[in-house]
This record gives sequence, structure tokens and C-alpha cells, in this order.
Amino acid sequence: QFPFGRRLPCDIYWHGVSFHDNDIFSGQVNKFPGMTEMVRKITLSRAVRTMQDLFPLEYNFYPRSWILPEEFPLFVAEVRMMKDSDPSWKPTFIVKPDGGCQGDGIYLIKDPSDIRLTGSIQSRPAVVQEYICKPLLVDKLKFDIRLYVLLKSLEPLEIYIAKDGLSRFCTEPYQEPTLKNLHQVFMHLTNYSLNIHSGNFIHSDNVNTGSKRTFSSILCRLSSRGADVKKLWSDIISLVIKTIIALTPELKVYYQSDIPAGKPGPTCFQILGFDILLMKNLKPMLLEVNANPSMRIEREQELSPGVFENVPSPVDEEVKVAVIRDTLRLVDPQKKKRKDKNPERQHIESCKKEVNIRYNYLICYRCQTLEHVSEASEALLDTGPADRRECDAARSPEAGLPSLCLKQVFPKYAKQFNYLRLVDRVAALFIRFLGVKGTTKLGPTGFRTFIRNCKLSNSSFSMASVDILYIDITRRWNSMGIEHKESGMCLQAFVEAFFCLAQKKYKSLPLHEQVASLIDFCEYHLAVLDEKRLVCGRG
Repeated sequence: QFPFGRRLPCDIYWHGVSFHDNDIFSGQVNKFPGMTEMVRKITLSRAVRTMQDLFPLEYNFYPRSWILPEEFPLFVAEVRMMKDSDPSWKPTFIVKPDGGCQGDGIYLIKDPSDIRLTGSIQSRPAVVQEYICKPLLVDKLKFDIRLYVLLKSLEPLEIYIAKDGLSRFCTEPYQEPTLKNLHQVFMHLTNYSLNIHSGNFIHSDNVNTGSKRTFSSILCRLSSRGADVKKLWSDIISLVIKTIIALTPELKVYYQSDIPAGKPGPTCFQILGFDILLMKNLKPMLLEVNANPSMRIEREQELSPGVFENVPSPVDEEVKVAVIRDTLRLVDPQKKKRKDKNPERQHIESCKKEVNIRYNYLICYRCQTLEHVSEASEALLDTGPADRRECDAARSPEAGLPSLCLKQVFPKYAKQFNYLRLVDRVAALFIRFLGVKGTTKLGPTGFRTFIRNCKLSNSSFSMASVDILYIDITRRWNSMGIEHKESGMCLQAFVEAFFCLAQKKYKSLPLHEQVASLIDFCEYHLAVLDEKRLVCGRG
């Protein structure tokens, strides 16, 4: 530990909170610039909403959301309209402060008029979401899942998911929300930091029981009841990949700002905590993403009033030690230097060992059930060709370690999800025209150059209209209370402008086809321009 920074270079820097904890110029750091900002509730909701506009069916795993205070009138109007069209609809909503964590400031309401608008919502923006009233229950209790996801690389995109996670339980039997029980946080909110204060909270030395359990123990239980565990894992993998695809465009803008291309700098990786709720029909719903998930493997135990000591937490140790260990194995800088004499043989031996100790850290009720769940999980999170590189390189020096608990899902399943990466391509256009390295906002000259180089202006869309579009959208986004250290058009505003241009140019197509067509059009003209410049340069 170097609380006051370190001048000597390191292979790996492990920061506590953010990328900017220390000044670093080489090696690898366990945080991406901008990640903390990107997974805040409002920013995450905006990023997912953009994808919902393009691909509504693919992104139906995130509850309907409104951003307060700016969208409060829209929230009131839409709820009224839905109630008028369906008088039997009796919704419940959950209000989450933007920067809140550990359940702080969260409350449930039955009507928009119940939102606490006086003072706090103005100074502390929030997201209000449709509350999921029919969650899956275990032992009559509501619970959520904390899954650990490693974003190993942004460009190229590389994602790993841990084969096990945590299940965190409420401490009072669940009932659908009513005016009488709305305020019973131990019934409705799964946050560990809240339920730990309940008199019903059960600390257990067994990872299959208590108020915090392994996710694998829940899978075993579901499997024993005949649930399709393989499909559930597939849906969770899909949810994780799609969520990260929604986050990467803006992360790339932050990344190029802090680590400009062509300059020496660190590479980044980050462990994220995905909080997922299972509905009664086993459909996974994304609650939130945590940029700094707790990695504690101890809990506090009160010896006497006001006197506490730290004692081991077996369930945390079971899951988190493997995640940290295998993250370090995957980013090991020495791995690139190792050359295996017979990689094919090593892969075979590695796979044999993985079969022998498959899922050895999962302890369930019955061996047969365990084997069934293991096979279902391994079928999706197996060590296929995309993982062979890690398997081969790690084999010799790590022969005594368990098989990796982190399994690659991207680019392994890239073919199934690459069509969703439209906003990534829009962000590439945005970054190209930023001009000065290290900036995150596009100025009016840069926007005009984008329009001109991509041949988007014509008799019906003059450069005067371009300027009006830029001013209107930029002014509105800058008035939303978003922190902006520099003036200009942010990526979200550019994406809105791009969608507007696409709708004007390709009127008869669905939105995602309009946007894809305009991206192709822009990329073609920029490629022609680059070729001309290359020829001129040679001349």
C-alpha cells in the first residue's frame, strides 16, 4: 500500500475508488476513466434508454425509468395515460437517488404525487422506475443476485463473467406492495447494508443457507424443481453483454480523453458488480451496475454493546477470492512472455483437469443436482477456443491453482451481439471530430466539419440549419444539470443529433435501420476522404 502515491513504476495498480486515485503512466490499472460516472443511476438509465429506442425487444430487461426532476411532468403524463387506457393497472414505483448506494434514500410510491419534490429532489436528482411486483421468491423471501463481471479490455471489447455470485435476501416475507407495507424496507429492498440491521438477518457458515448465499446454491434449488438453468444463464449472459455494449460508447470518450491515442499510458481493466433480480418467470432484470463492488470477505460481529470484531464470512470468501485471484491471472503481464512448447497438449490436459475439479467450489444439496447445474453452466461458460489462450498460457506456472472461475463471454459470443453496437460506431465518428486531444465535447466547428466531410448538407438542409440543430440540442443537454467542465456538445447530444439526421434522410425505415444506414453513409464518405488524403500525401 502506498497511501501517498508511488513514483516507481508498477505492473498492476489496484486503485480503491477510481482511475484518478493516483497519477499513472504505464502498466495496468484496475479502473477505467469515467466508469464511476457511467454507472450512476441517471447515466446508466440514459445509456440503456438510447439502446431501447434502437432495439426495444433486446433491451426489455431494464425497468421503465424516468429521470427526476427534468422528466417529472413526462412521468405524471405517461402514468395518467397508462391508467386511463387500463383502469385495472395498479403500479408501484421505486425512487432511487442518482448518487445513492447501499439503499440510501430509496423509497416506494404508488402515485407520482407521492414523490418528495420539496428541496431534496432538486439538489439530489433521482431515477424513478416501475417496481417489479412479482419477483422470484425463495423461502417466501425476495432476493437479488450480485454477479461479478470483468471488463478486461475496451478496445477490443473483452468481457468475462464469474461462474458464481452472491444471493442477498430480504429478511421479512414478501408481499406485493400496498399502501400499508410500502415502507417495510426489510420486505422490499434486498440491499445487504440495510438488511444486516434486521433482527431476522441470519449469518451462516454454510454457503447454502442464511441471508446471504451463493448464487450456485439457488441454481441447484431451481434445478431440483425442474427449472431450465441453462436458459437462465444464457439470459444473464445476454443481459451483461448488452448492458456493457450500452456503456462502451461513452467510456471510449472518457478513455481517449485521459489516455490519448499514440501516447504512452496505462491499459485498464475493471471488476463490476451487476445487481440482477429474477422475476417469477425466471426472466432476469437489471437493477443497477456497481463500479466499486465490495470485496470484503469479513463481517462485523458485536462482542458487547458498541464493541465489534471482524470475523470471516464463508460465503463472501467462496466467491470473491476466486474473482480477485482469477482477475490477476488474466491480466498477468508475464503471461504474454511465456511460450508453451505444445499448446494443443496443454489444452487437452487443462480440460481434463477442469472436468475433474469442475465447479469444485459449489457446495449444493445433492451431488446429482450439483452435476446438473455444473454442466448447464459449463456449457455456456466453458473453456472454448476463445479461452484457449488463457488456458495454455496459465497452465505451467499455475498448475496448483483451480480452473478459472471467470469465463469469457465476449468476443466469444460477438457474432450474436455485434449488430447492437451502432452507438459504438456513432461514438467513433464523434471522437474523430473532437479535434483537440483530451476533450470530451464537440465544438460548433467540429460539428460543421462532420456534416461537411460526411456530405450531409444539401439544399433542404443548409449549414444554417446545421448550426440551429447544434445550438438547440447542445443548449438543452447543457441545461439538464449534467456536470460539464467544458462547453460544447457531449456524446449523448451528438447521438440525439445523429438520430435526428438519420430520421430526416431515411424516413421510411425503422430507427435502427435509419441509424445503421447513416453510419454506413458517413463511414463511406470518410473512407473516400482518407484515401484522397493518402494519395495526396504520397504525391
